[in-house]
Amino acid sequence: MSGAPTVLLLGATGATGRLLTEVLLARGCRVRAVVRDPARFPRSLREHERLAVTTARVQALDAEHWRELVAGVEAVASCLGHPMDLRGVFGPPYRLVTDAVRGACAAIRSTAPSRPVRLVLMNTAGNRVRGERVSRAERVVVTLVRALVPPHADNEAAARWLQRNVPAGDASVEWAVVRPDTLVDAHAASPADAVPAPTRSAIFDPGRTSRINVAHFMADLVTDDGTWQRWRGSMPVLYNHEPALD
Repeated sequence: MSGAPTVLLLGATGATGRLLTEVLLARGCRVRAVVRDPARFPRSLREHERLAVTTARVQALDAEHWRELVAGVEAVASCLGHPMDLRGVFGPPYRLVTDAVRGACAAIRSTAPSRPVRLVLMNTAGNRVRGERVSRAERVVVTLVRALVPPHADNEAAARWLQRNVPAGDASVEWAVVRPDTLVDAHAASPADAVPAPTRSAIFDPGRTSRINVAHFMADLVTDDGTWQRWRGSMPVLYNHEPALD
């Protein structure tokens, strides 16, 4: 991708989304952020000349608003998630992430971009791809989580929708789904390992992934052609690098 791209960022005021906003701006990108409450941005971001903020609920955007938001962008990045409280986990909207992915893709296709727009979706290592090895015990637990915790089902549905509806070679959209394991906070980026499939159980032996490492990896997918060519159309799992013990 030549030059710094224009990026539509969803979930920009969340814990990871805010970090991704900072990283993209630091790399010279122009960022269009859709947020419910711009005051959740620190002043240094709200006043940034390359940040354009739209105040709206993503689930309330209609087709025309979506088209306005994606017009001219080279990438869409989503850090959307459900608030981790009782209302956020068990209340509506139940398909926040899935509906946002569908809305963004439909809008991108309606604008007929001259080259495919990159869609980068933050997901979870608990979302397994068909063919990945999963123990029977983990399969049972995930089945219960899927039934009882709507946000997990939403993450699975969003990734599955991309796999089924945006095939390789699509003229308008290309995608990558980033699967961090247990998210933790860190003051600075550190070495991280991106791998094609989980190397440990997200239920019984979870790894850790710092939010700042997720932000940098997602920014790499948006801005670096080599990283994009490596991971487009796939669901890499991201772990903080843990040196082997002697």
